[in-house]
Amino acid sequence: MSTHRGQPTRQDRHWLGEAIALSHKCPRSTTAFCVGAVVVDHHGEEIARGHSREADDHQHAEEAALAKLDPHDPRLAHATLYSSLEPCGLRRSRPAPCARLIAAAGIPRVVYAWREPSLFVAARQGLGILTAAGITVVEIPDLAAAARAANTYLPGIDP
Repeated sequence: MSTHRGQPTRQDRHWLGEAIALSHKCPRSTTAFCVGAVVVDHHGEEIARGHSREADDHQHAEEAALAKLDPHDPRLAHATLYSSLEPCGLRRSRPAPCARLIAAAGIPRVVYAWREPSLFVAARQGLGILTAAGITVVEIPDLAAAARAANTYLPGIDP
């Protein structure tokens, strides 16, 4: 287990498991990963969830989950966003990458399983954007294989 600025809890493992399960609902794409995301309030209650390509062919999981929330929802200030993959820091299909969307939403904590490989973008920047915004980031790499499983159809992604 490796962490960047926080320690995982049993609740983190549960909700990250939910995000990983959502990643298996994604329509496959040859140009993007299958990712699931869940936003949970500080009481441990789910407030939104989403998966890649849920609403359109370019939508990312974190974007899908955040789109279901009022940007002024006070629960966001104490929420945790769980993502099966490190939130993107660079994006070809939209102007704002997911790490910036999370920071703009005011979410103070992110938990993910799998670091973004350089399959689609050479310079991943998600972790740096999140930590520069003061967001606590927790990586749970022993769940990375489960997160990769939805993506093994992509070249170079092994189970």
